[in-house]
Amino acid sequence: MRIVTAIPQLRSVLRAARARGDVIGFVPTMGALHDGHLALVDAVRPRAGCVVMSIFVNPLQFGPSEDLASYPRTLEGDSALAAAHDVDIVFAPSAAEMYPLPPAVAVIPVAPRPGDVALDARWEGAVRPGHFAGVLTVVAKLFHIVQPDLAAFGRKDLQQLTLIRAMVRDLNIPVDIVAVPTVRSADGLALSSRNAYLSESERARALAIPRALDAMVRAWTEGQTTDAGTLIALGHELLAQEPDVTADYLAIADAERLEPITDVVPGAVAMVAARVGRTRLIDNAVFAQAEVPR
Repeated sequence: MRIVTAIPQLRSVLRAARARGDVIGFVPTMGALHDGHLALVDAVRPRAGCVVMSIFVNPLQFGPSEDLASYPRTLEGDSALAAAHDVDIVFAPSAAEMYPLPPAVAVIPVAPRPGDVALDARWEGAVRPGHFAGVLTVVAKLFHIVQPDLAAFGRKDLQQLTLIRAMVRDLNIPVDIVAVPTVRSADGLALSSRNAYLSESERARALAIPRALDAMVRAWTEGQTTDAGTLIALGHELLAQEPDVTADYLAIADAERLEPITDVVPGAVAMVAARVGRTRLIDNAVFAQAEVPR
């Protein structure tokens, strides 16, 4: 495995890979790797002759009061995990390499279609203004640098996945977006780099998040109700049973544009963002007839 920090060097290495006829698979991350990130590698590895993983804590997607300074940076350990998982290239640029002329940075805003609501106007976008402009900007830059044939993103960050798919479509970026199911620990908590912030007691309380989602989906699956408001109230009730667990939002939306719905149909999604102490976690679950998610 090669670790590359400069854009020209990465482009040179990838030109050689393409000359060999390799399909380029891409896994963008902010590091602090866990099994969720490695599942992204597993999703692209069978189709790619060359797998690139980026490790870059993107300053544009952090708000002024968020955890940019404290976000875990573990490049040495991350590189060892990537190598053990058959990644070919780790691209680990500095902020100066990615954004050489701040503040003159081209940012990709999210524009609504006429008569529509922008995809970032609700949920994460409402709580974290400017977050998705930062995400889309860095992903677009990485796509232009790596020029992958396929790229993997986790379904845990559902609104991010939805926006990246829309950007790829609207800007005609020739990359196949691979959506990878959320990876969970044995107790049901969705894997996240921010889980490392949780104390032992906070982690136990954080299990209220998947419990609430499970209960909402089970109630619908068992035919108790299709009313979104009733199911959301059930989820809030379960979250409220744990001290220091506070929801930023708990919602049910359609799967295509994540717009709120009142009657739950197969394929709809329940989404939650909650603070456990000082740690903010997100999760979601799909209303599907065949199975209840765990």
